[in-house]
Amino acid sequence: MAHSDHKRLKVGFLLAESFTLSAFANFVDVLRLAADEADRSRPILCDWDVLSDTMNPVRSSCGVRVSPDTRLRDAGTYDYLIVVGGLMSEETGLSNAMITFLRTRAAAGTPLVGLCTGVFHLQEAGLLAGYRCCVSWFHHQDFLDRFETERPVSDQIFVVDRDRLTCSGGHGASHLAAFLVTRHLGQSAAIKSLNIMMIDNALGGDRPQPGQSLARQPKDPLVKRAVLLMQQNIEVPLTISALAGRLGTARRTLLRHFEADLSSSPSRVYMDLRLDRAQSKLTNSDASIPEIAQLCGFCDGAHLSKTLKQDRGFTPSQYRAAKQSQDLLSNT
Repeated sequence: MAHSDHKRLKVGFLLAESFTLSAFANFVDVLRLAADEADRSRPILCDWDVLSDTMNPVRSSCGVRVSPDTRLRDAGTYDYLIVVGGLMSEETGLSNAMITFLRTRAAAGTPLVGLCTGVFHLQEAGLLAGYRCCVSWFHHQDFLDRFETERPVSDQIFVVDRDRLTCSGGHGASHLAAFLVTRHLGQSAAIKSLNIMMIDNALGGDRPQPGQSLARQPKDPLVKRAVLLMQQNIEVPLTISALAGRLGTARRTLLRHFEADLSSSPSRVYMDLRLDRAQSKLTNSDASIPEIAQLCGFCDGAHLSKTLKQDRGFTPSQYRAAKQSQDLLSNT
């Protein structure tokens, strides 16, 4: 893509192998729609490149491949360098050349952005030391397991900390892109992009992430953040007092908000999340019942069996057997 000195926002993308296509596409589409006077995809106001050290097509997690535009050694000056992550394994990191490039540009003052699990790659490269960073609630425990001393933010859609911007992924990428478009091109350009993408409003980074589904979706921001904390602490559940403390509110206030928003107590919602998680693991994994019990915050298999039987009318063994029978019938 040809560069011009008149561009008001220039972005370079570095795609990890098995990157998340939706995060990349959502971000770049906001730029595309903001870059032109209408929906004609002319890069009048914005410019963006996919950078690579090899120029080989990069495979996304869904199998679609994206061809890079520019070699790292030919890269121009950018307002932001954006790392798009995806599936996490030993084979899906950034190349040494990409890491060296990022470190060099960061030392020169170029802001860095991590989309989806791009935050893992930036952390591994030592480029988030001393910064707050945003991680999807889904990968919260993965992040803690890999970086034991770090405490990521997992109840916001994106976090801006000086010259580091990190995003939980998904639709959050659109809102982070809109934040940058607003900063460089103005709010009207950001609104236009989101409206064309059928997104009603630009959301600030402090908006809660969507999480594991509940029968009733919370609308109260405090309740949303409480539910996200519950989801992040399934294996070792927090007390309701500890939950309130993490949220900076009183226990009685938290109880009142849950009752008003969900007509339920925090304890009831927490138990539903743990039992839902247990049922999901019974269906989608080969883990033993005692293992699932520990993963979902129960003392042992007997504790899980008793609770599930009292609450939902069946034991883990009965539930797993019924699901297996159902799957067999559906395949015949």
